[in-house]
Amino acid sequence: MIEVRVPDIGDFKDVPVIEVLVKPGDRVEKEQPLVTLESDKATMDVPSPLAGTVAQLRVKVGDKVSEGSVILTLEAGAEVGRPLSTQPEPTAQPEAAAPPAATRDERRDREAAAVPRRTAAGGYDCDVVVLGSGPGGYSAAFRAADLGQRVVLVERYKALGGVCLNVGCIPSKALLHVASLMDEARALAAHGVSFGDARVEIEKLRAWKEKVVGKLSGGVAMMAKARKVEVVTGEGSSAGPTRYPSESA
Repeated sequence: MIEVRVPDIGDFKDVPVIEVLVKPGDRVEKEQPLVTLESDKATMDVPSPLAGTVAQLRVKVGDKVSEGSVILTLEAGAEVGRPLSTQPEPTAQPEAAAPPAATRDERRDREAAAVPRRTAAGGYDCDVVVLGSGPGGYSAAFRAADLGQRVVLVERYKALGGVCLNVGCIPSKALLHVASLMDEARALAAHGVSFGDARVEIEKLRAWKEKVVGKLSGGVAMMAKARKVEVVTGEGSSAGPTRYPSESA
């Protein structure tokens, strides 16, 4: 029995839980999303570190968590549907026997059916195309994938997250956080605590800011992979409300 905790999510604390994706008794696979967290500008899933059966949930929708918070307890390697108590299960009668579990080939076929496929012309056979991977775009793509649609997410840049995550809100918030700490340290001089003048090493500050952005952008990419969303680097346009040009990639 192990405790599954919130991994490193950057400098974010008290992040709300907006969705709990499992319940006690559920069988989960390694890297399967367990809960969804939402900070100011990013949504991220917490994956399971290994396969097992959920024994007990420790959070609910609306709770706030930080790095290290316990999400649930997991019984590693437990059989699907097996009760967690020590009481023996009653023997099922032959006529009430459960149907056989899906074979590996059947599971593989189902998973393949949920993934967009490349066409002979070099395009994609999918159900939904989302243009842009900003907060609105990736949220729409992930929701469509959760509903069983085959989704292609088109983004012109290599990093997912759009302007907000990569060059706008999140980088600005990171730098403003540092500026706020400098102001607070300067204000302490009036209370008898002095740190002297701050010395800014711009390259180190820029590297820290890029690390914050990279963690969040990487989290979006991880969620896209977990949901089998096909990410295409490029640009797209529509010829109408429901039709895309046949010549577009």
